[in-house]
Amino acid sequence: MRVLGVDPGLTRCGLGIVENGAAQKLVMVGVGFIQTSKDIELAHRLLELETQLLVWIKEYKPDVIAVERVFSQLNIRTAMSTGQAAGVALLIAARAGIPVAMHTPTEVKAAVTGSGRADKKQVALMVQKLLSLKEIPKPVDSTDALALAICHHWRGSGNARIELAVAKEKARLAKVAKK
Repeated sequence: MRVLGVDPGLTRCGLGIVENGAAQKLVMVGVGFIQTSKDIELAHRLLELETQLLVWIKEYKPDVIAVERVFSQLNIRTAMSTGQAAGVALLIAARAGIPVAMHTPTEVKAAVTGSGRADKKQVALMVQKLLSLKEIPKPVDSTDALALAICHHWRGSGNARIELAVAKEKARLAKVAKK
């Protein structure tokens, strides 16, 4: 499975591609970020995000896109711009027929470090270690995107199995109720 992690941001949007390697070892396939200028209109910044995300999807052909879910921020402007950038990623995924998963920062930290309270440095060091990287990718948005992809590899497949089991049980119960 190949996962595109997207750490949404309007000024900098982190991107990281991680896939299963041999013996279930995770491998970084690509990492980077999209930067848009604060000097251009919002609509054009969102268009630039869309254009660059489409390039990544075409080049790396992810099976799933994992996006950071913003659920609380003290700075409303930051939350709005992050939400707008996330919306672009969600729309692109829907149009391309690529499944989307959203993970909170706490889920990502817990999956990667074992603690939902880990700081950015701890997350970055674990991403480096888990992916056997010589150095930590820069900027931090890129590292966060890789952490999202790692989180999805470890949590997303389990969540999908649970959802499938629940759906099967509901179908079984509905069938029993009809009898």
